[in-house]
Amino acid sequence: MSLAGEYRNKAAAMAAMARRESNPTRRTEFENLERAYLRLALQADKNAKADIVYETPAQDRAAQPQQQQQSQPKKNKPE
Repeated sequence: MSLAGEYRNKAAAMAAMARRESNPTRRTEFENLERAYLRLALQADKNAKADIVYETPAQDRAAQPQQQQQSQPKKNKPE
């Protein structure tokens, strides 16, 4: 199943929970979740149609910062 389909299934589940809920505040929250999942489904549909390929840029060894060791102060030995 596509990601958009999964979101639509979750939206349907939220709608069913909203219909069964007697508490108005909780019912509203389920309805809000339903709308949010439907928006996610629409965005997933758009993303699936986009032909975008991201390629990680090659790492240039010269551009990487080098760690430098700091010299430690010499300890004076007691005589």
